[in-house]
Amino acid sequence: MLSHIKLAIERLDLLSKTKPLRVVSHYDTDGITSAAIFSRALERWGKRFTLHIVKGLENDYIRQLPDSEVLIFLDLASGSLDVLGEKKTEVFIFDHHEIVQTIPANVALINPHCFGHEMMSGAGVCYLFAKALSPDNKDLASLAVIGMVGDSFEKDLGKVYDEILRDAETLVKKGLLLYPSTRPLDKALEYSSNPYIPGVTGSYKGAIELLREANIPREDGRFKALYELTDEEMGSLITAILLRSPSDKRTTDIIGNLYLVKFFNKLEDAREFSALINACSRMDSPHVSLGFCLGNRKCKEEAERIYISYKQHLVSALKYVDDSSEKISGRNYTIINARNNIKDTIIGTVASIISHSPVYSEGTIIVALAYNQDKIKVSARIVGSEGRNVRDVLHRAVVSLGGEVGGHQNAAGCLISREQETIFINELQKVLELDPIKVGPVI
Repeated sequence: MLSHIKLAIERLDLLSKTKPLRVVSHYDTDGITSAAIFSRALERWGKRFTLHIVKGLENDYIRQLPDSEVLIFLDLASGSLDVLGEKKTEVFIFDHHEIVQTIPANVALINPHCFGHEMMSGAGVCYLFAKALSPDNKDLASLAVIGMVGDSFEKDLGKVYDEILRDAETLVKKGLLLYPSTRPLDKALEYSSNPYIPGVTGSYKGAIELLREANIPREDGRFKALYELTDEEMGSLITAILLRSPSDKRTTDIIGNLYLVKFFNKLEDAREFSALINACSRMDSPHVSLGFCLGNRKCKEEAERIYISYKQHLVSALKYVDDSSEKISGRNYTIINARNNIKDTIIGTVASIISHSPVYSEGTIIVALAYNQDKIKVSARIVGSEGRNVRDVLHRAVVSLGGEVGGHQNAAGCLISREQETIFINELQKVLELDPIKVGPVI
């Protein structure tokens, strides 16, 4: 893959002398960190470019992009190869999503799936580009770590990520996957959404009761941060949380590595920053999260304000799901039709949180829907690490409706017309109910 990155650098250098560069990136954490890495690398390279952040990549959007520019896509477009092949310009894609179409002659695709390379996030791919461009770009490694965590690639790291972690001088500590690990535990538990802890998430009283059960007292008027706990205290806290979970919930679901990176000259939790970046985009302010990643202090202050508002929206959304009767449950699946009650920009996050909660068993498919003007945003997630390919499930449900599906085996989404709401839910239920449950590893 590295040799193809170097070829892409040479080709971009040549093309940029006669054509402007247009960079298009996804608006989630991985897309924003990809955009920050790539744009900073281009800036240092002396290239002129425009940058656009998008929620998704629809065919109509691609067709209206000018052929007078070189098109560069980050963390998306691997599922849009057919329509990109229609463009009368050269296209570069730095992505990690599944490839389901033939690669056209005008497209240079830098994707781990093409090369049998270790799987990595879009930000990881963009960091390899930046580092190949110049070793001076090693200071962008922390953004690659945040993107890695944002797209849940930290659970199975290979040699490339080991090197990225070293470049970023990341402090790694094993413990409870609760963020922020750098803030006092009482507040971290109260606002914990991943893991979602029944009776604790959204309840300060519940958080204090849990800490009392775990025998973790205040010290000097405050609770410790997670990363400050002793091994004994960490074990007690994990036990207290597991006692509130069903017996089939595995410790591996809530235990893993904490990644602490230097950002704004301070040690910060990569998961917390991933959530903050994601929050800005979900609250319709991706420009703020991009500025934050690029080190703008005003954007940092604005991002922190937005993040507080976002967490309040998220807690309200989770409460709505808990109380809602708009749920359809069947054999190993639950469909949540939130309509206008949850923002379409956070419905995917809600689905992810629910899929990590102790409420559902391994292999359950969670599908959540929210209105987006005249369309419906659909997000699907798998509970645990084994189960059906949710991208395939969505594709089979929308194939007759003309919907566009993107994502991975364990996390996928699509857009459909609101007029097709009832038809889609019926088709989705047919796919979920009639197919045999095929359990296998989710890659």
